[in-house]
Amino acid sequence: MMTPQDEPSATRVAIGNNKGGAKKSTHTVRLAEALAKLGHRVGVVDADPQGNASRRLGWKDNPSNPPLTTSEAIEANAEGVASQVWQPIGWSAEYADRITLMPARYTLENRVSEAGQVGAYRRLAKALKGADRHLDYVLIDCQPSLGHLTQMALAAAHHAVGSTEPEHDSVEGAVRYRDFVATAADDLANPDLTFLGMIVGGYDMRVGGHVGQLNGLRQIFGEEGIWGVIPRRSLITNADEFAQSLSEISDSAEVRAAFENLAQRFVKEIPAR
Repeated sequence: MMTPQDEPSATRVAIGNNKGGAKKSTHTVRLAEALAKLGHRVGVVDADPQGNASRRLGWKDNPSNPPLTTSEAIEANAEGVASQVWQPIGWSAEYADRITLMPARYTLENRVSEAGQVGAYRRLAKALKGADRHLDYVLIDCQPSLGHLTQMALAAAHHAVGSTEPEHDSVEGAVRYRDFVATAADDLANPDLTFLGMIVGGYDMRVGGHVGQLNGLRQIFGEEGIWGVIPRRSLITNADEFAQSLSEISDSAEVRAAFENLAQRFVKEIPAR
């Protein structure tokens, strides 16, 4: 069986955690932004029925004439159909045309009922086959679960990266995600899938619990396993809330630098294919 590593494609990275509220969508969107600013062509696959990454990238649904989404790409169960789903994002930043989106809406939840069908876990990989060669990276924003939608994302990915806040429950969810990647790769017919590191978001050095959890993360994942620590800043929340690029937010230099450093580490650790 052909794995993602056998086919010409973008470098695909699944960003996940087994807990909600772990900054997955924020980190997916802002990492895509920082990579695009470096000149890379980036695809974002929204694999979460909440569709938060899609909305934050400025995508707007049209209930009277619904555009194709990740749900339809998976439902089609055909090679390369993602090429019909990629859509431009809604930002006006000059680098926005280097980001393309496979959006999600709540109907993606309907695909979960198909989990028992033969080969269902490979449907996202099948949809992307041959459809992301024009991109350098594809970032897959996973559902806060280890269920069918996340398994499809991991079956399609070359690598997995965790996202967490420096809080106990979020860290526990990140550890479960890492361990699931290690134990499920063979079952997902993707034996070369690797877990590479963690992105820590919402960090506030004034909070003792955050300091303690960050130290614990470094013990669990190793110093080199912490790819970036993003400070807690209201402007990140505002940019997400109003579907804006960070370039549009005043006084965002510190935050932009944090994500740009993360992107540089990302490119170093995961070269484009």
